[in-house]
Amino acid sequence: MQEIDLKKGTLARHVTRAVKAISDGYVIAVPMENAYAYICDAFNHDAVRAMHVLRADELGTKAQVLVANFKMAEGISRNLDKRTITAMKKYWPGKVTFQVLPSALLNWDLGDNNELDEVAIRVPSAPFIKAILAKTGPLATASVSKIGQPPISASSEVPRDGIELFFNNGKLRKGLPTTVVRTIAGAHKVLRAGAVDFVS
Repeated sequence: MQEIDLKKGTLARHVTRAVKAISDGYVIAVPMENAYAYICDAFNHDAVRAMHVLRADELGTKAQVLVANFKMAEGISRNLDKRTITAMKKYWPGKVTFQVLPSALLNWDLGDNNELDEVAIRVPSAPFIKAILAKTGPLATASVSKIGQPPISASSEVPRDGIELFFNNGKLRKGLPTTVVRTIAGAHKVLRAGAVDFVS
């Protein structure tokens, strides 16, 4: 594992290293808006499985997906209605996660063996992640903290085992979790209230 200080060097160089590690099939740890998270190639089954192992997730736990923009979200979804499209454009990039129907054409397994006909997607606003996503496809993501544990915002608490790179940005500003919205046939239901007051 190599630790990289994001406050030193250039953003472009850091992004290049992150993209290479992801394309090589590794799991890396990065700063999101208010907490550290694991990311990896959403279509690399071994990498996604490794990410779940790092977190000691139960079988069937499904990773979330980060995308660069609405078009990328559209590419991995099906039957997106106009109301949801409008809401995505309104709230992205930002801390609103939409649970949508995944495209049936995707060759991926986010941890549920493709049994859950739903995928949680988001366009993050964190600059480093945005820059990575501009050069990659969809990325599977999960908090570096295990299920049931609070998010980790202090770099000193980020687990170092099992990852290729850790991009350290120091202590992150704490904040509320993402707001999670389920979309079904044009209807929106807030599953978890969070950082953003969602109004469709």
